[in-house]
Amino acid sequence: MKGCRLIMLVLFSTMGYCNCPVWTEGRAIQEMTALKQQLKDWDNAYWQQGESKVSDETYDDLRTQLRQWEGCFPQLLSNEKAITAKGGNVAHPVAHTGVRKAADKIALADWMKNREALWIQPKVDGVAVTLVYRNGELVQAISRGDGLKGKSWLEKANAIPAIPKATTGPLADSVLQGEIFLRQPDHIQQRSGGLNARAKVAGAMLRHGASPLLSEMGIFIWGWPGGPKAIPERLQRLAEGGFPLAQQWSLPVADINDVENWRKRWFTSPLPFVTDGVIVRQSREPEAQNWQPGQGDWLIAWKYDPEAQATQVRDIHFTVGRSGKISVVARLEPVTVDDKQIKRVNIGSVRRWHDLDIAPGDRVLVSLAGRGIPQIKSVLWRGVERHKPQPPELSHFHALSCLYYTPDCREQFLSRLVWISSSGVLAISGLNQAGWQQLVDTFHFEHMYSWLALTDQQLQGVPGFSARRALEMWHRFNLVRQQPFRRWLTSLGLPLPAAALTHLPDSHWDEVATRDELSWQQLPGVGAERARKLVDFIRHPQIAALVDALARQGITGFSRE
Repeated sequence: MKGCRLIMLVLFSTMGYCNCPVWTEGRAIQEMTALKQQLKDWDNAYWQQGESKVSDETYDDLRTQLRQWEGCFPQLLSNEKAITAKGGNVAHPVAHTGVRKAADKIALADWMKNREALWIQPKVDGVAVTLVYRNGELVQAISRGDGLKGKSWLEKANAIPAIPKATTGPLADSVLQGEIFLRQPDHIQQRSGGLNARAKVAGAMLRHGASPLLSEMGIFIWGWPGGPKAIPERLQRLAEGGFPLAQQWSLPVADINDVENWRKRWFTSPLPFVTDGVIVRQSREPEAQNWQPGQGDWLIAWKYDPEAQATQVRDIHFTVGRSGKISVVARLEPVTVDDKQIKRVNIGSVRRWHDLDIAPGDRVLVSLAGRGIPQIKSVLWRGVERHKPQPPELSHFHALSCLYYTPDCREQFLSRLVWISSSGVLAISGLNQAGWQQLVDTFHFEHMYSWLALTDQQLQGVPGFSARRALEMWHRFNLVRQQPFRRWLTSLGLPLPAAALTHLPDSHWDEVATRDELSWQQLPGVGAERARKLVDFIRHPQIAALVDALARQGITGFSRE
């Protein structure tokens, strides 16, 4: 998306990013204003009350979304101050540069080219801090803020046992940058995830007053501006001064394979902290006075693949199964989770869709459930102006609807055909939903057994069917006629449990049709309610019509001869 431009023809002309929404200026103002206000509220809660209302991933995604919209509608941007409550009034002696993120293994390998003396560290998931020591005493602790200024955290830092209050040697007059984190002994990232650890640390550091969590925090120093040039010496001096973790968790790497191996190992092994990836850094760093936010070119992060990804809902589609059950499917902007591309998610019933309140244009968080099935974990953002489609009328679809074709019945009718051709029913190989759809459209089926009357000459006229395929299909349709009576009963949708069907002695429809509720209850698994449904099913006019159609085709167990 980055760098991609297109000319949009809406009610006005503008240059915008790819996937720009087709909005009027009024709509764009509404949507951007609402999202800005939400981000501001979350910022205030996080930076002023120390409360994390949403996950970091959700926050980052929606801020990215806002930037995209602003790129789509640059003419609407005002000169207002950017939304942020991060800053403070205490200047950092040396700016925090932040760290760029590699999109993938290839991007990281490209960054590593022509760089020497590279080291890898876990990317500890906590909050960044500057520690300032003068004459061996801790005199300042400053939150990252905007990288140039932050808030004073000295009182809180003094309450964290893991942060030395005094140092000697080269650290006696030093500026250190690092990560305050929540200690998590034997934490396995792959198994336990992030545990919201960063938000807990931020909350404890930002709230007024003491917090019992402070005693459970650690410090991982990853920056020593103006420190020893060689990383081994730097790590040794830090360990001697009371900061041992960096030495314990820093290793030299020769190539991208080394990095990948350590990244996998740390993801699956016990660590004393939560991580969200790895950091690769080179020994050579610019002079401290040249450090600026966003310009840390000597280090890079390769984050772990997220368990869930945010994406936008393109539209909502309703499907009707063979039994008349209506399911809701969300079609999405394609997104990849765990190497699997997701374009659609089955939401479930209409009621669940209403409960989740999902509309086209919403941003949702998508993950993989058991067996790799995509699921919507949550709705991240609902727009100001939303248009939800009207679902089909529930009462129109049921177990006895759409046995005959009508345009409104198309979904359920095709579902019935796909089901009866499955291996557990009539076992018609070589036909999927697209194939059935082609036959329905070509021959305008009257009912779900109309295909029995097709000839080989007719099948050869189907668009896209070769003569060979048409002949094979005709043979398969003829072979189906030899299926046993019980399978044809199943294909009709007779609501009889499998165990009862196995014990059904009837070999002709006439025997089935004469059964009353009491006789049905003699079969295993059939109670009074099921027996009533069976009698109603058999007496239904459209079932009777289908039975006549099967009889005319000479299907065993239905013929009148």
